[in-house]
Amino acid sequence: MAELIEPRLLKGFRDFLPADERERQRIEEILGRTFAAFGFEPIDTPILEYTEILLGKGGGETDKQIYRFEDQGDRDVAMRYDLTVPFARFMALHLHELPLPFKRFHIAKVFRGENTQRGRYREFVQCDFDIVGSDSASADFEIVLLMDRSFRAIGVDDVRIHLSHRGVFNSLLARLGIADRGEQVLRTVDKMRKIGETEVRSQLEKIAGAAATDTIMAYITRGPDNESTLESMRSLAPDAAQDLRRLSDVLQAAKTVGIADRIVLDPSVTRGLDYYTGIVFETFLTALPEIGSVCSGGRYNNLAGLYTKERLPGVGTSIGLDRLIAGLEELSVTGTQTGGAEAIVLCSDDAMTGRYHAIADELRTTGLRVDVYPECRKLGQQYAFAEKKDIPVAVIVEGAGETVTVRDLRSRTNDEGLTVGDAARAIQALTT
Repeated sequence: MAELIEPRLLKGFRDFLPADERERQRIEEILGRTFAAFGFEPIDTPILEYTEILLGKGGGETDKQIYRFEDQGDRDVAMRYDLTVPFARFMALHLHELPLPFKRFHIAKVFRGENTQRGRYREFVQCDFDIVGSDSASADFEIVLLMDRSFRAIGVDDVRIHLSHRGVFNSLLARLGIADRGEQVLRTVDKMRKIGETEVRSQLEKIAGAAATDTIMAYITRGPDNESTLESMRSLAPDAAQDLRRLSDVLQAAKTVGIADRIVLDPSVTRGLDYYTGIVFETFLTALPEIGSVCSGGRYNNLAGLYTKERLPGVGTSIGLDRLIAGLEELSVTGTQTGGAEAIVLCSDDAMTGRYHAIADELRTTGLRVDVYPECRKLGQQYAFAEKKDIPVAVIVEGAGETVTVRDLRSRTNDEGLTVGDAARAIQALTT
């Protein structure tokens, strides 16, 4: 006999048992409906892309994290590490087939060879939504509003959306005469929640010097409210009038819609990826800030310029589903799952196989989810199987199959002599 292969998983990759997968699907379905309610359209792109597509603008650490290899045709290919860069390629390729502005959503797996930690894996699901073809406060705010509504839809109310503007920060760096070191500065500030203020200051001093660091640290320090923070940003970056006006417009829209209490103007939010050019977002669970941002993004007006000469300004964000679920589990925030069978038709005679399936099929037409046990075994064994799968009701076919018994497996009570239609109503009464 051949030696058995040890069943094992790659580090950072996971299997999902039914209860876990149902929860993921529940949240994905809610988010999909919410995105669609705002007029966003679903798309999909391949997991594999030419490496040059993905390396075009990710920058720095991201380029080191991609899964890259030569395929059977000796092509240099890589697995997508996010859904934004493939979307930029998608827009350039299909630009003349789509109306602008184009609003998309995409819920799919991405892959990064990074260090694993709580809520962070090498294979994970992102839920992206973007608006391409409009550089406006309306588009920026719609993304913010949809972020808020998405979390509310899945039952997460205690979140805060932190936002800022890369353009304002860049203006400050130009005023300080260190624009050439802007990428290093932005990435250092982006690590604030990971390494702390003292270490950020130390690293900034090495990059920009003590005097410039004092100004940067003053800039990224929030005031007691959004208005005072905005005024501080104005005083330190007066040349960024247009970008400051965009922030002001978004904050005013948040007041008008009634979500201002969930928005935090936070100049320390920079986002590490190179392609962001304007407003940027990060979202935190108030009761669990240490898990990091569960929804991040921003404006990227130049990203599609890698693939097309036409200007395609865009803004969007991404919910990290796996990190979000890890946070919700820690906070014991879960919803009502659906998807498991509500009833199971039991088997007592192999010759009745067709009738068992016909009964199950008729029950399904009423909206019930119905399983069929595939072979004859003792009823006790079939009951145990149903209970292990959390199926609350068993259907026992009587005689030639014209009537059935509905058994409540929780109370151990029977309702006998029912037609299939009556059985459907009995099951619905027991499971709703």
